[in-house]
Amino acid sequence: MRKVKYNWLPDFVYGGIDGAVTTYAVVAGVVGANLSTPIILILGFANLLADGFSMAVGKYSSDSAEIERIAHIRKSEEESIITKPKEEKEEIRKILKNWGFRGEDLSRAQAVITGNPKIWVKMMLNHEFNIIEENVNPRKGATYTFLAFILIGLIPLLGYVSQTLTGLKEEDLFVGTSIATLFALFLVGTVKSRFSSRHWLFTGLQTALIGGFAAALAYLVGDVLGDLLNVS
Repeated sequence: MRKVKYNWLPDFVYGGIDGAVTTYAVVAGVVGANLSTPIILILGFANLLADGFSMAVGKYSSDSAEIERIAHIRKSEEESIITKPKEEKEEIRKILKNWGFRGEDLSRAQAVITGNPKIWVKMMLNHEFNIIEENVNPRKGATYTFLAFILIGLIPLLGYVSQTLTGLKEEDLFVGTSIATLFALFLVGTVKSRFSSRHWLFTGLQTALIGGFAAALAYLVGDVLGDLLNVS
């Protein structure tokens, strides 16, 4: 059986959205507290690298655990068709009946499936345990998640990195950062529509609004705490 090519887009979307939203929220919180650009860069890059690494590790662990879970169930089913063939054949028969097979067609279909252990086990995984085997690769998943987090999450910091070159005021810089970040989130959101039945415009706007809401909340917290703690 030919190996299916790894689909990296879901990992890229997952990492990119989280990278942009969290880094943008950090920037907004610091701006809300009226702190300086160096603080924005320190906290922003610290979050970018630490949270990106954390997400990659989480993705790797999650995918590894899923592979181990499927392998465990597969082994159990392989043993069951050897030790309890009658019961396992009856399970296949019930599945086929639910699909509308009757009479000789039912018996023939059952014989074909149970005559091939690989197909037999796969069918049990799919329909008894609701496991849809995907092309899971923990290493690739973690890598693409981390790269997306860094690449898209870097956007809210780019303006502050180049502030000495652009000469923009901090107020204008935050506006420009917000526009660039929300646009990036919108684009990533449109890619997300490939994995759902919703229109690309809806998913794009929804993703941008989530990022905007998170940043507004962080700005408000920074503003309130900045005044209370007199950190500006």
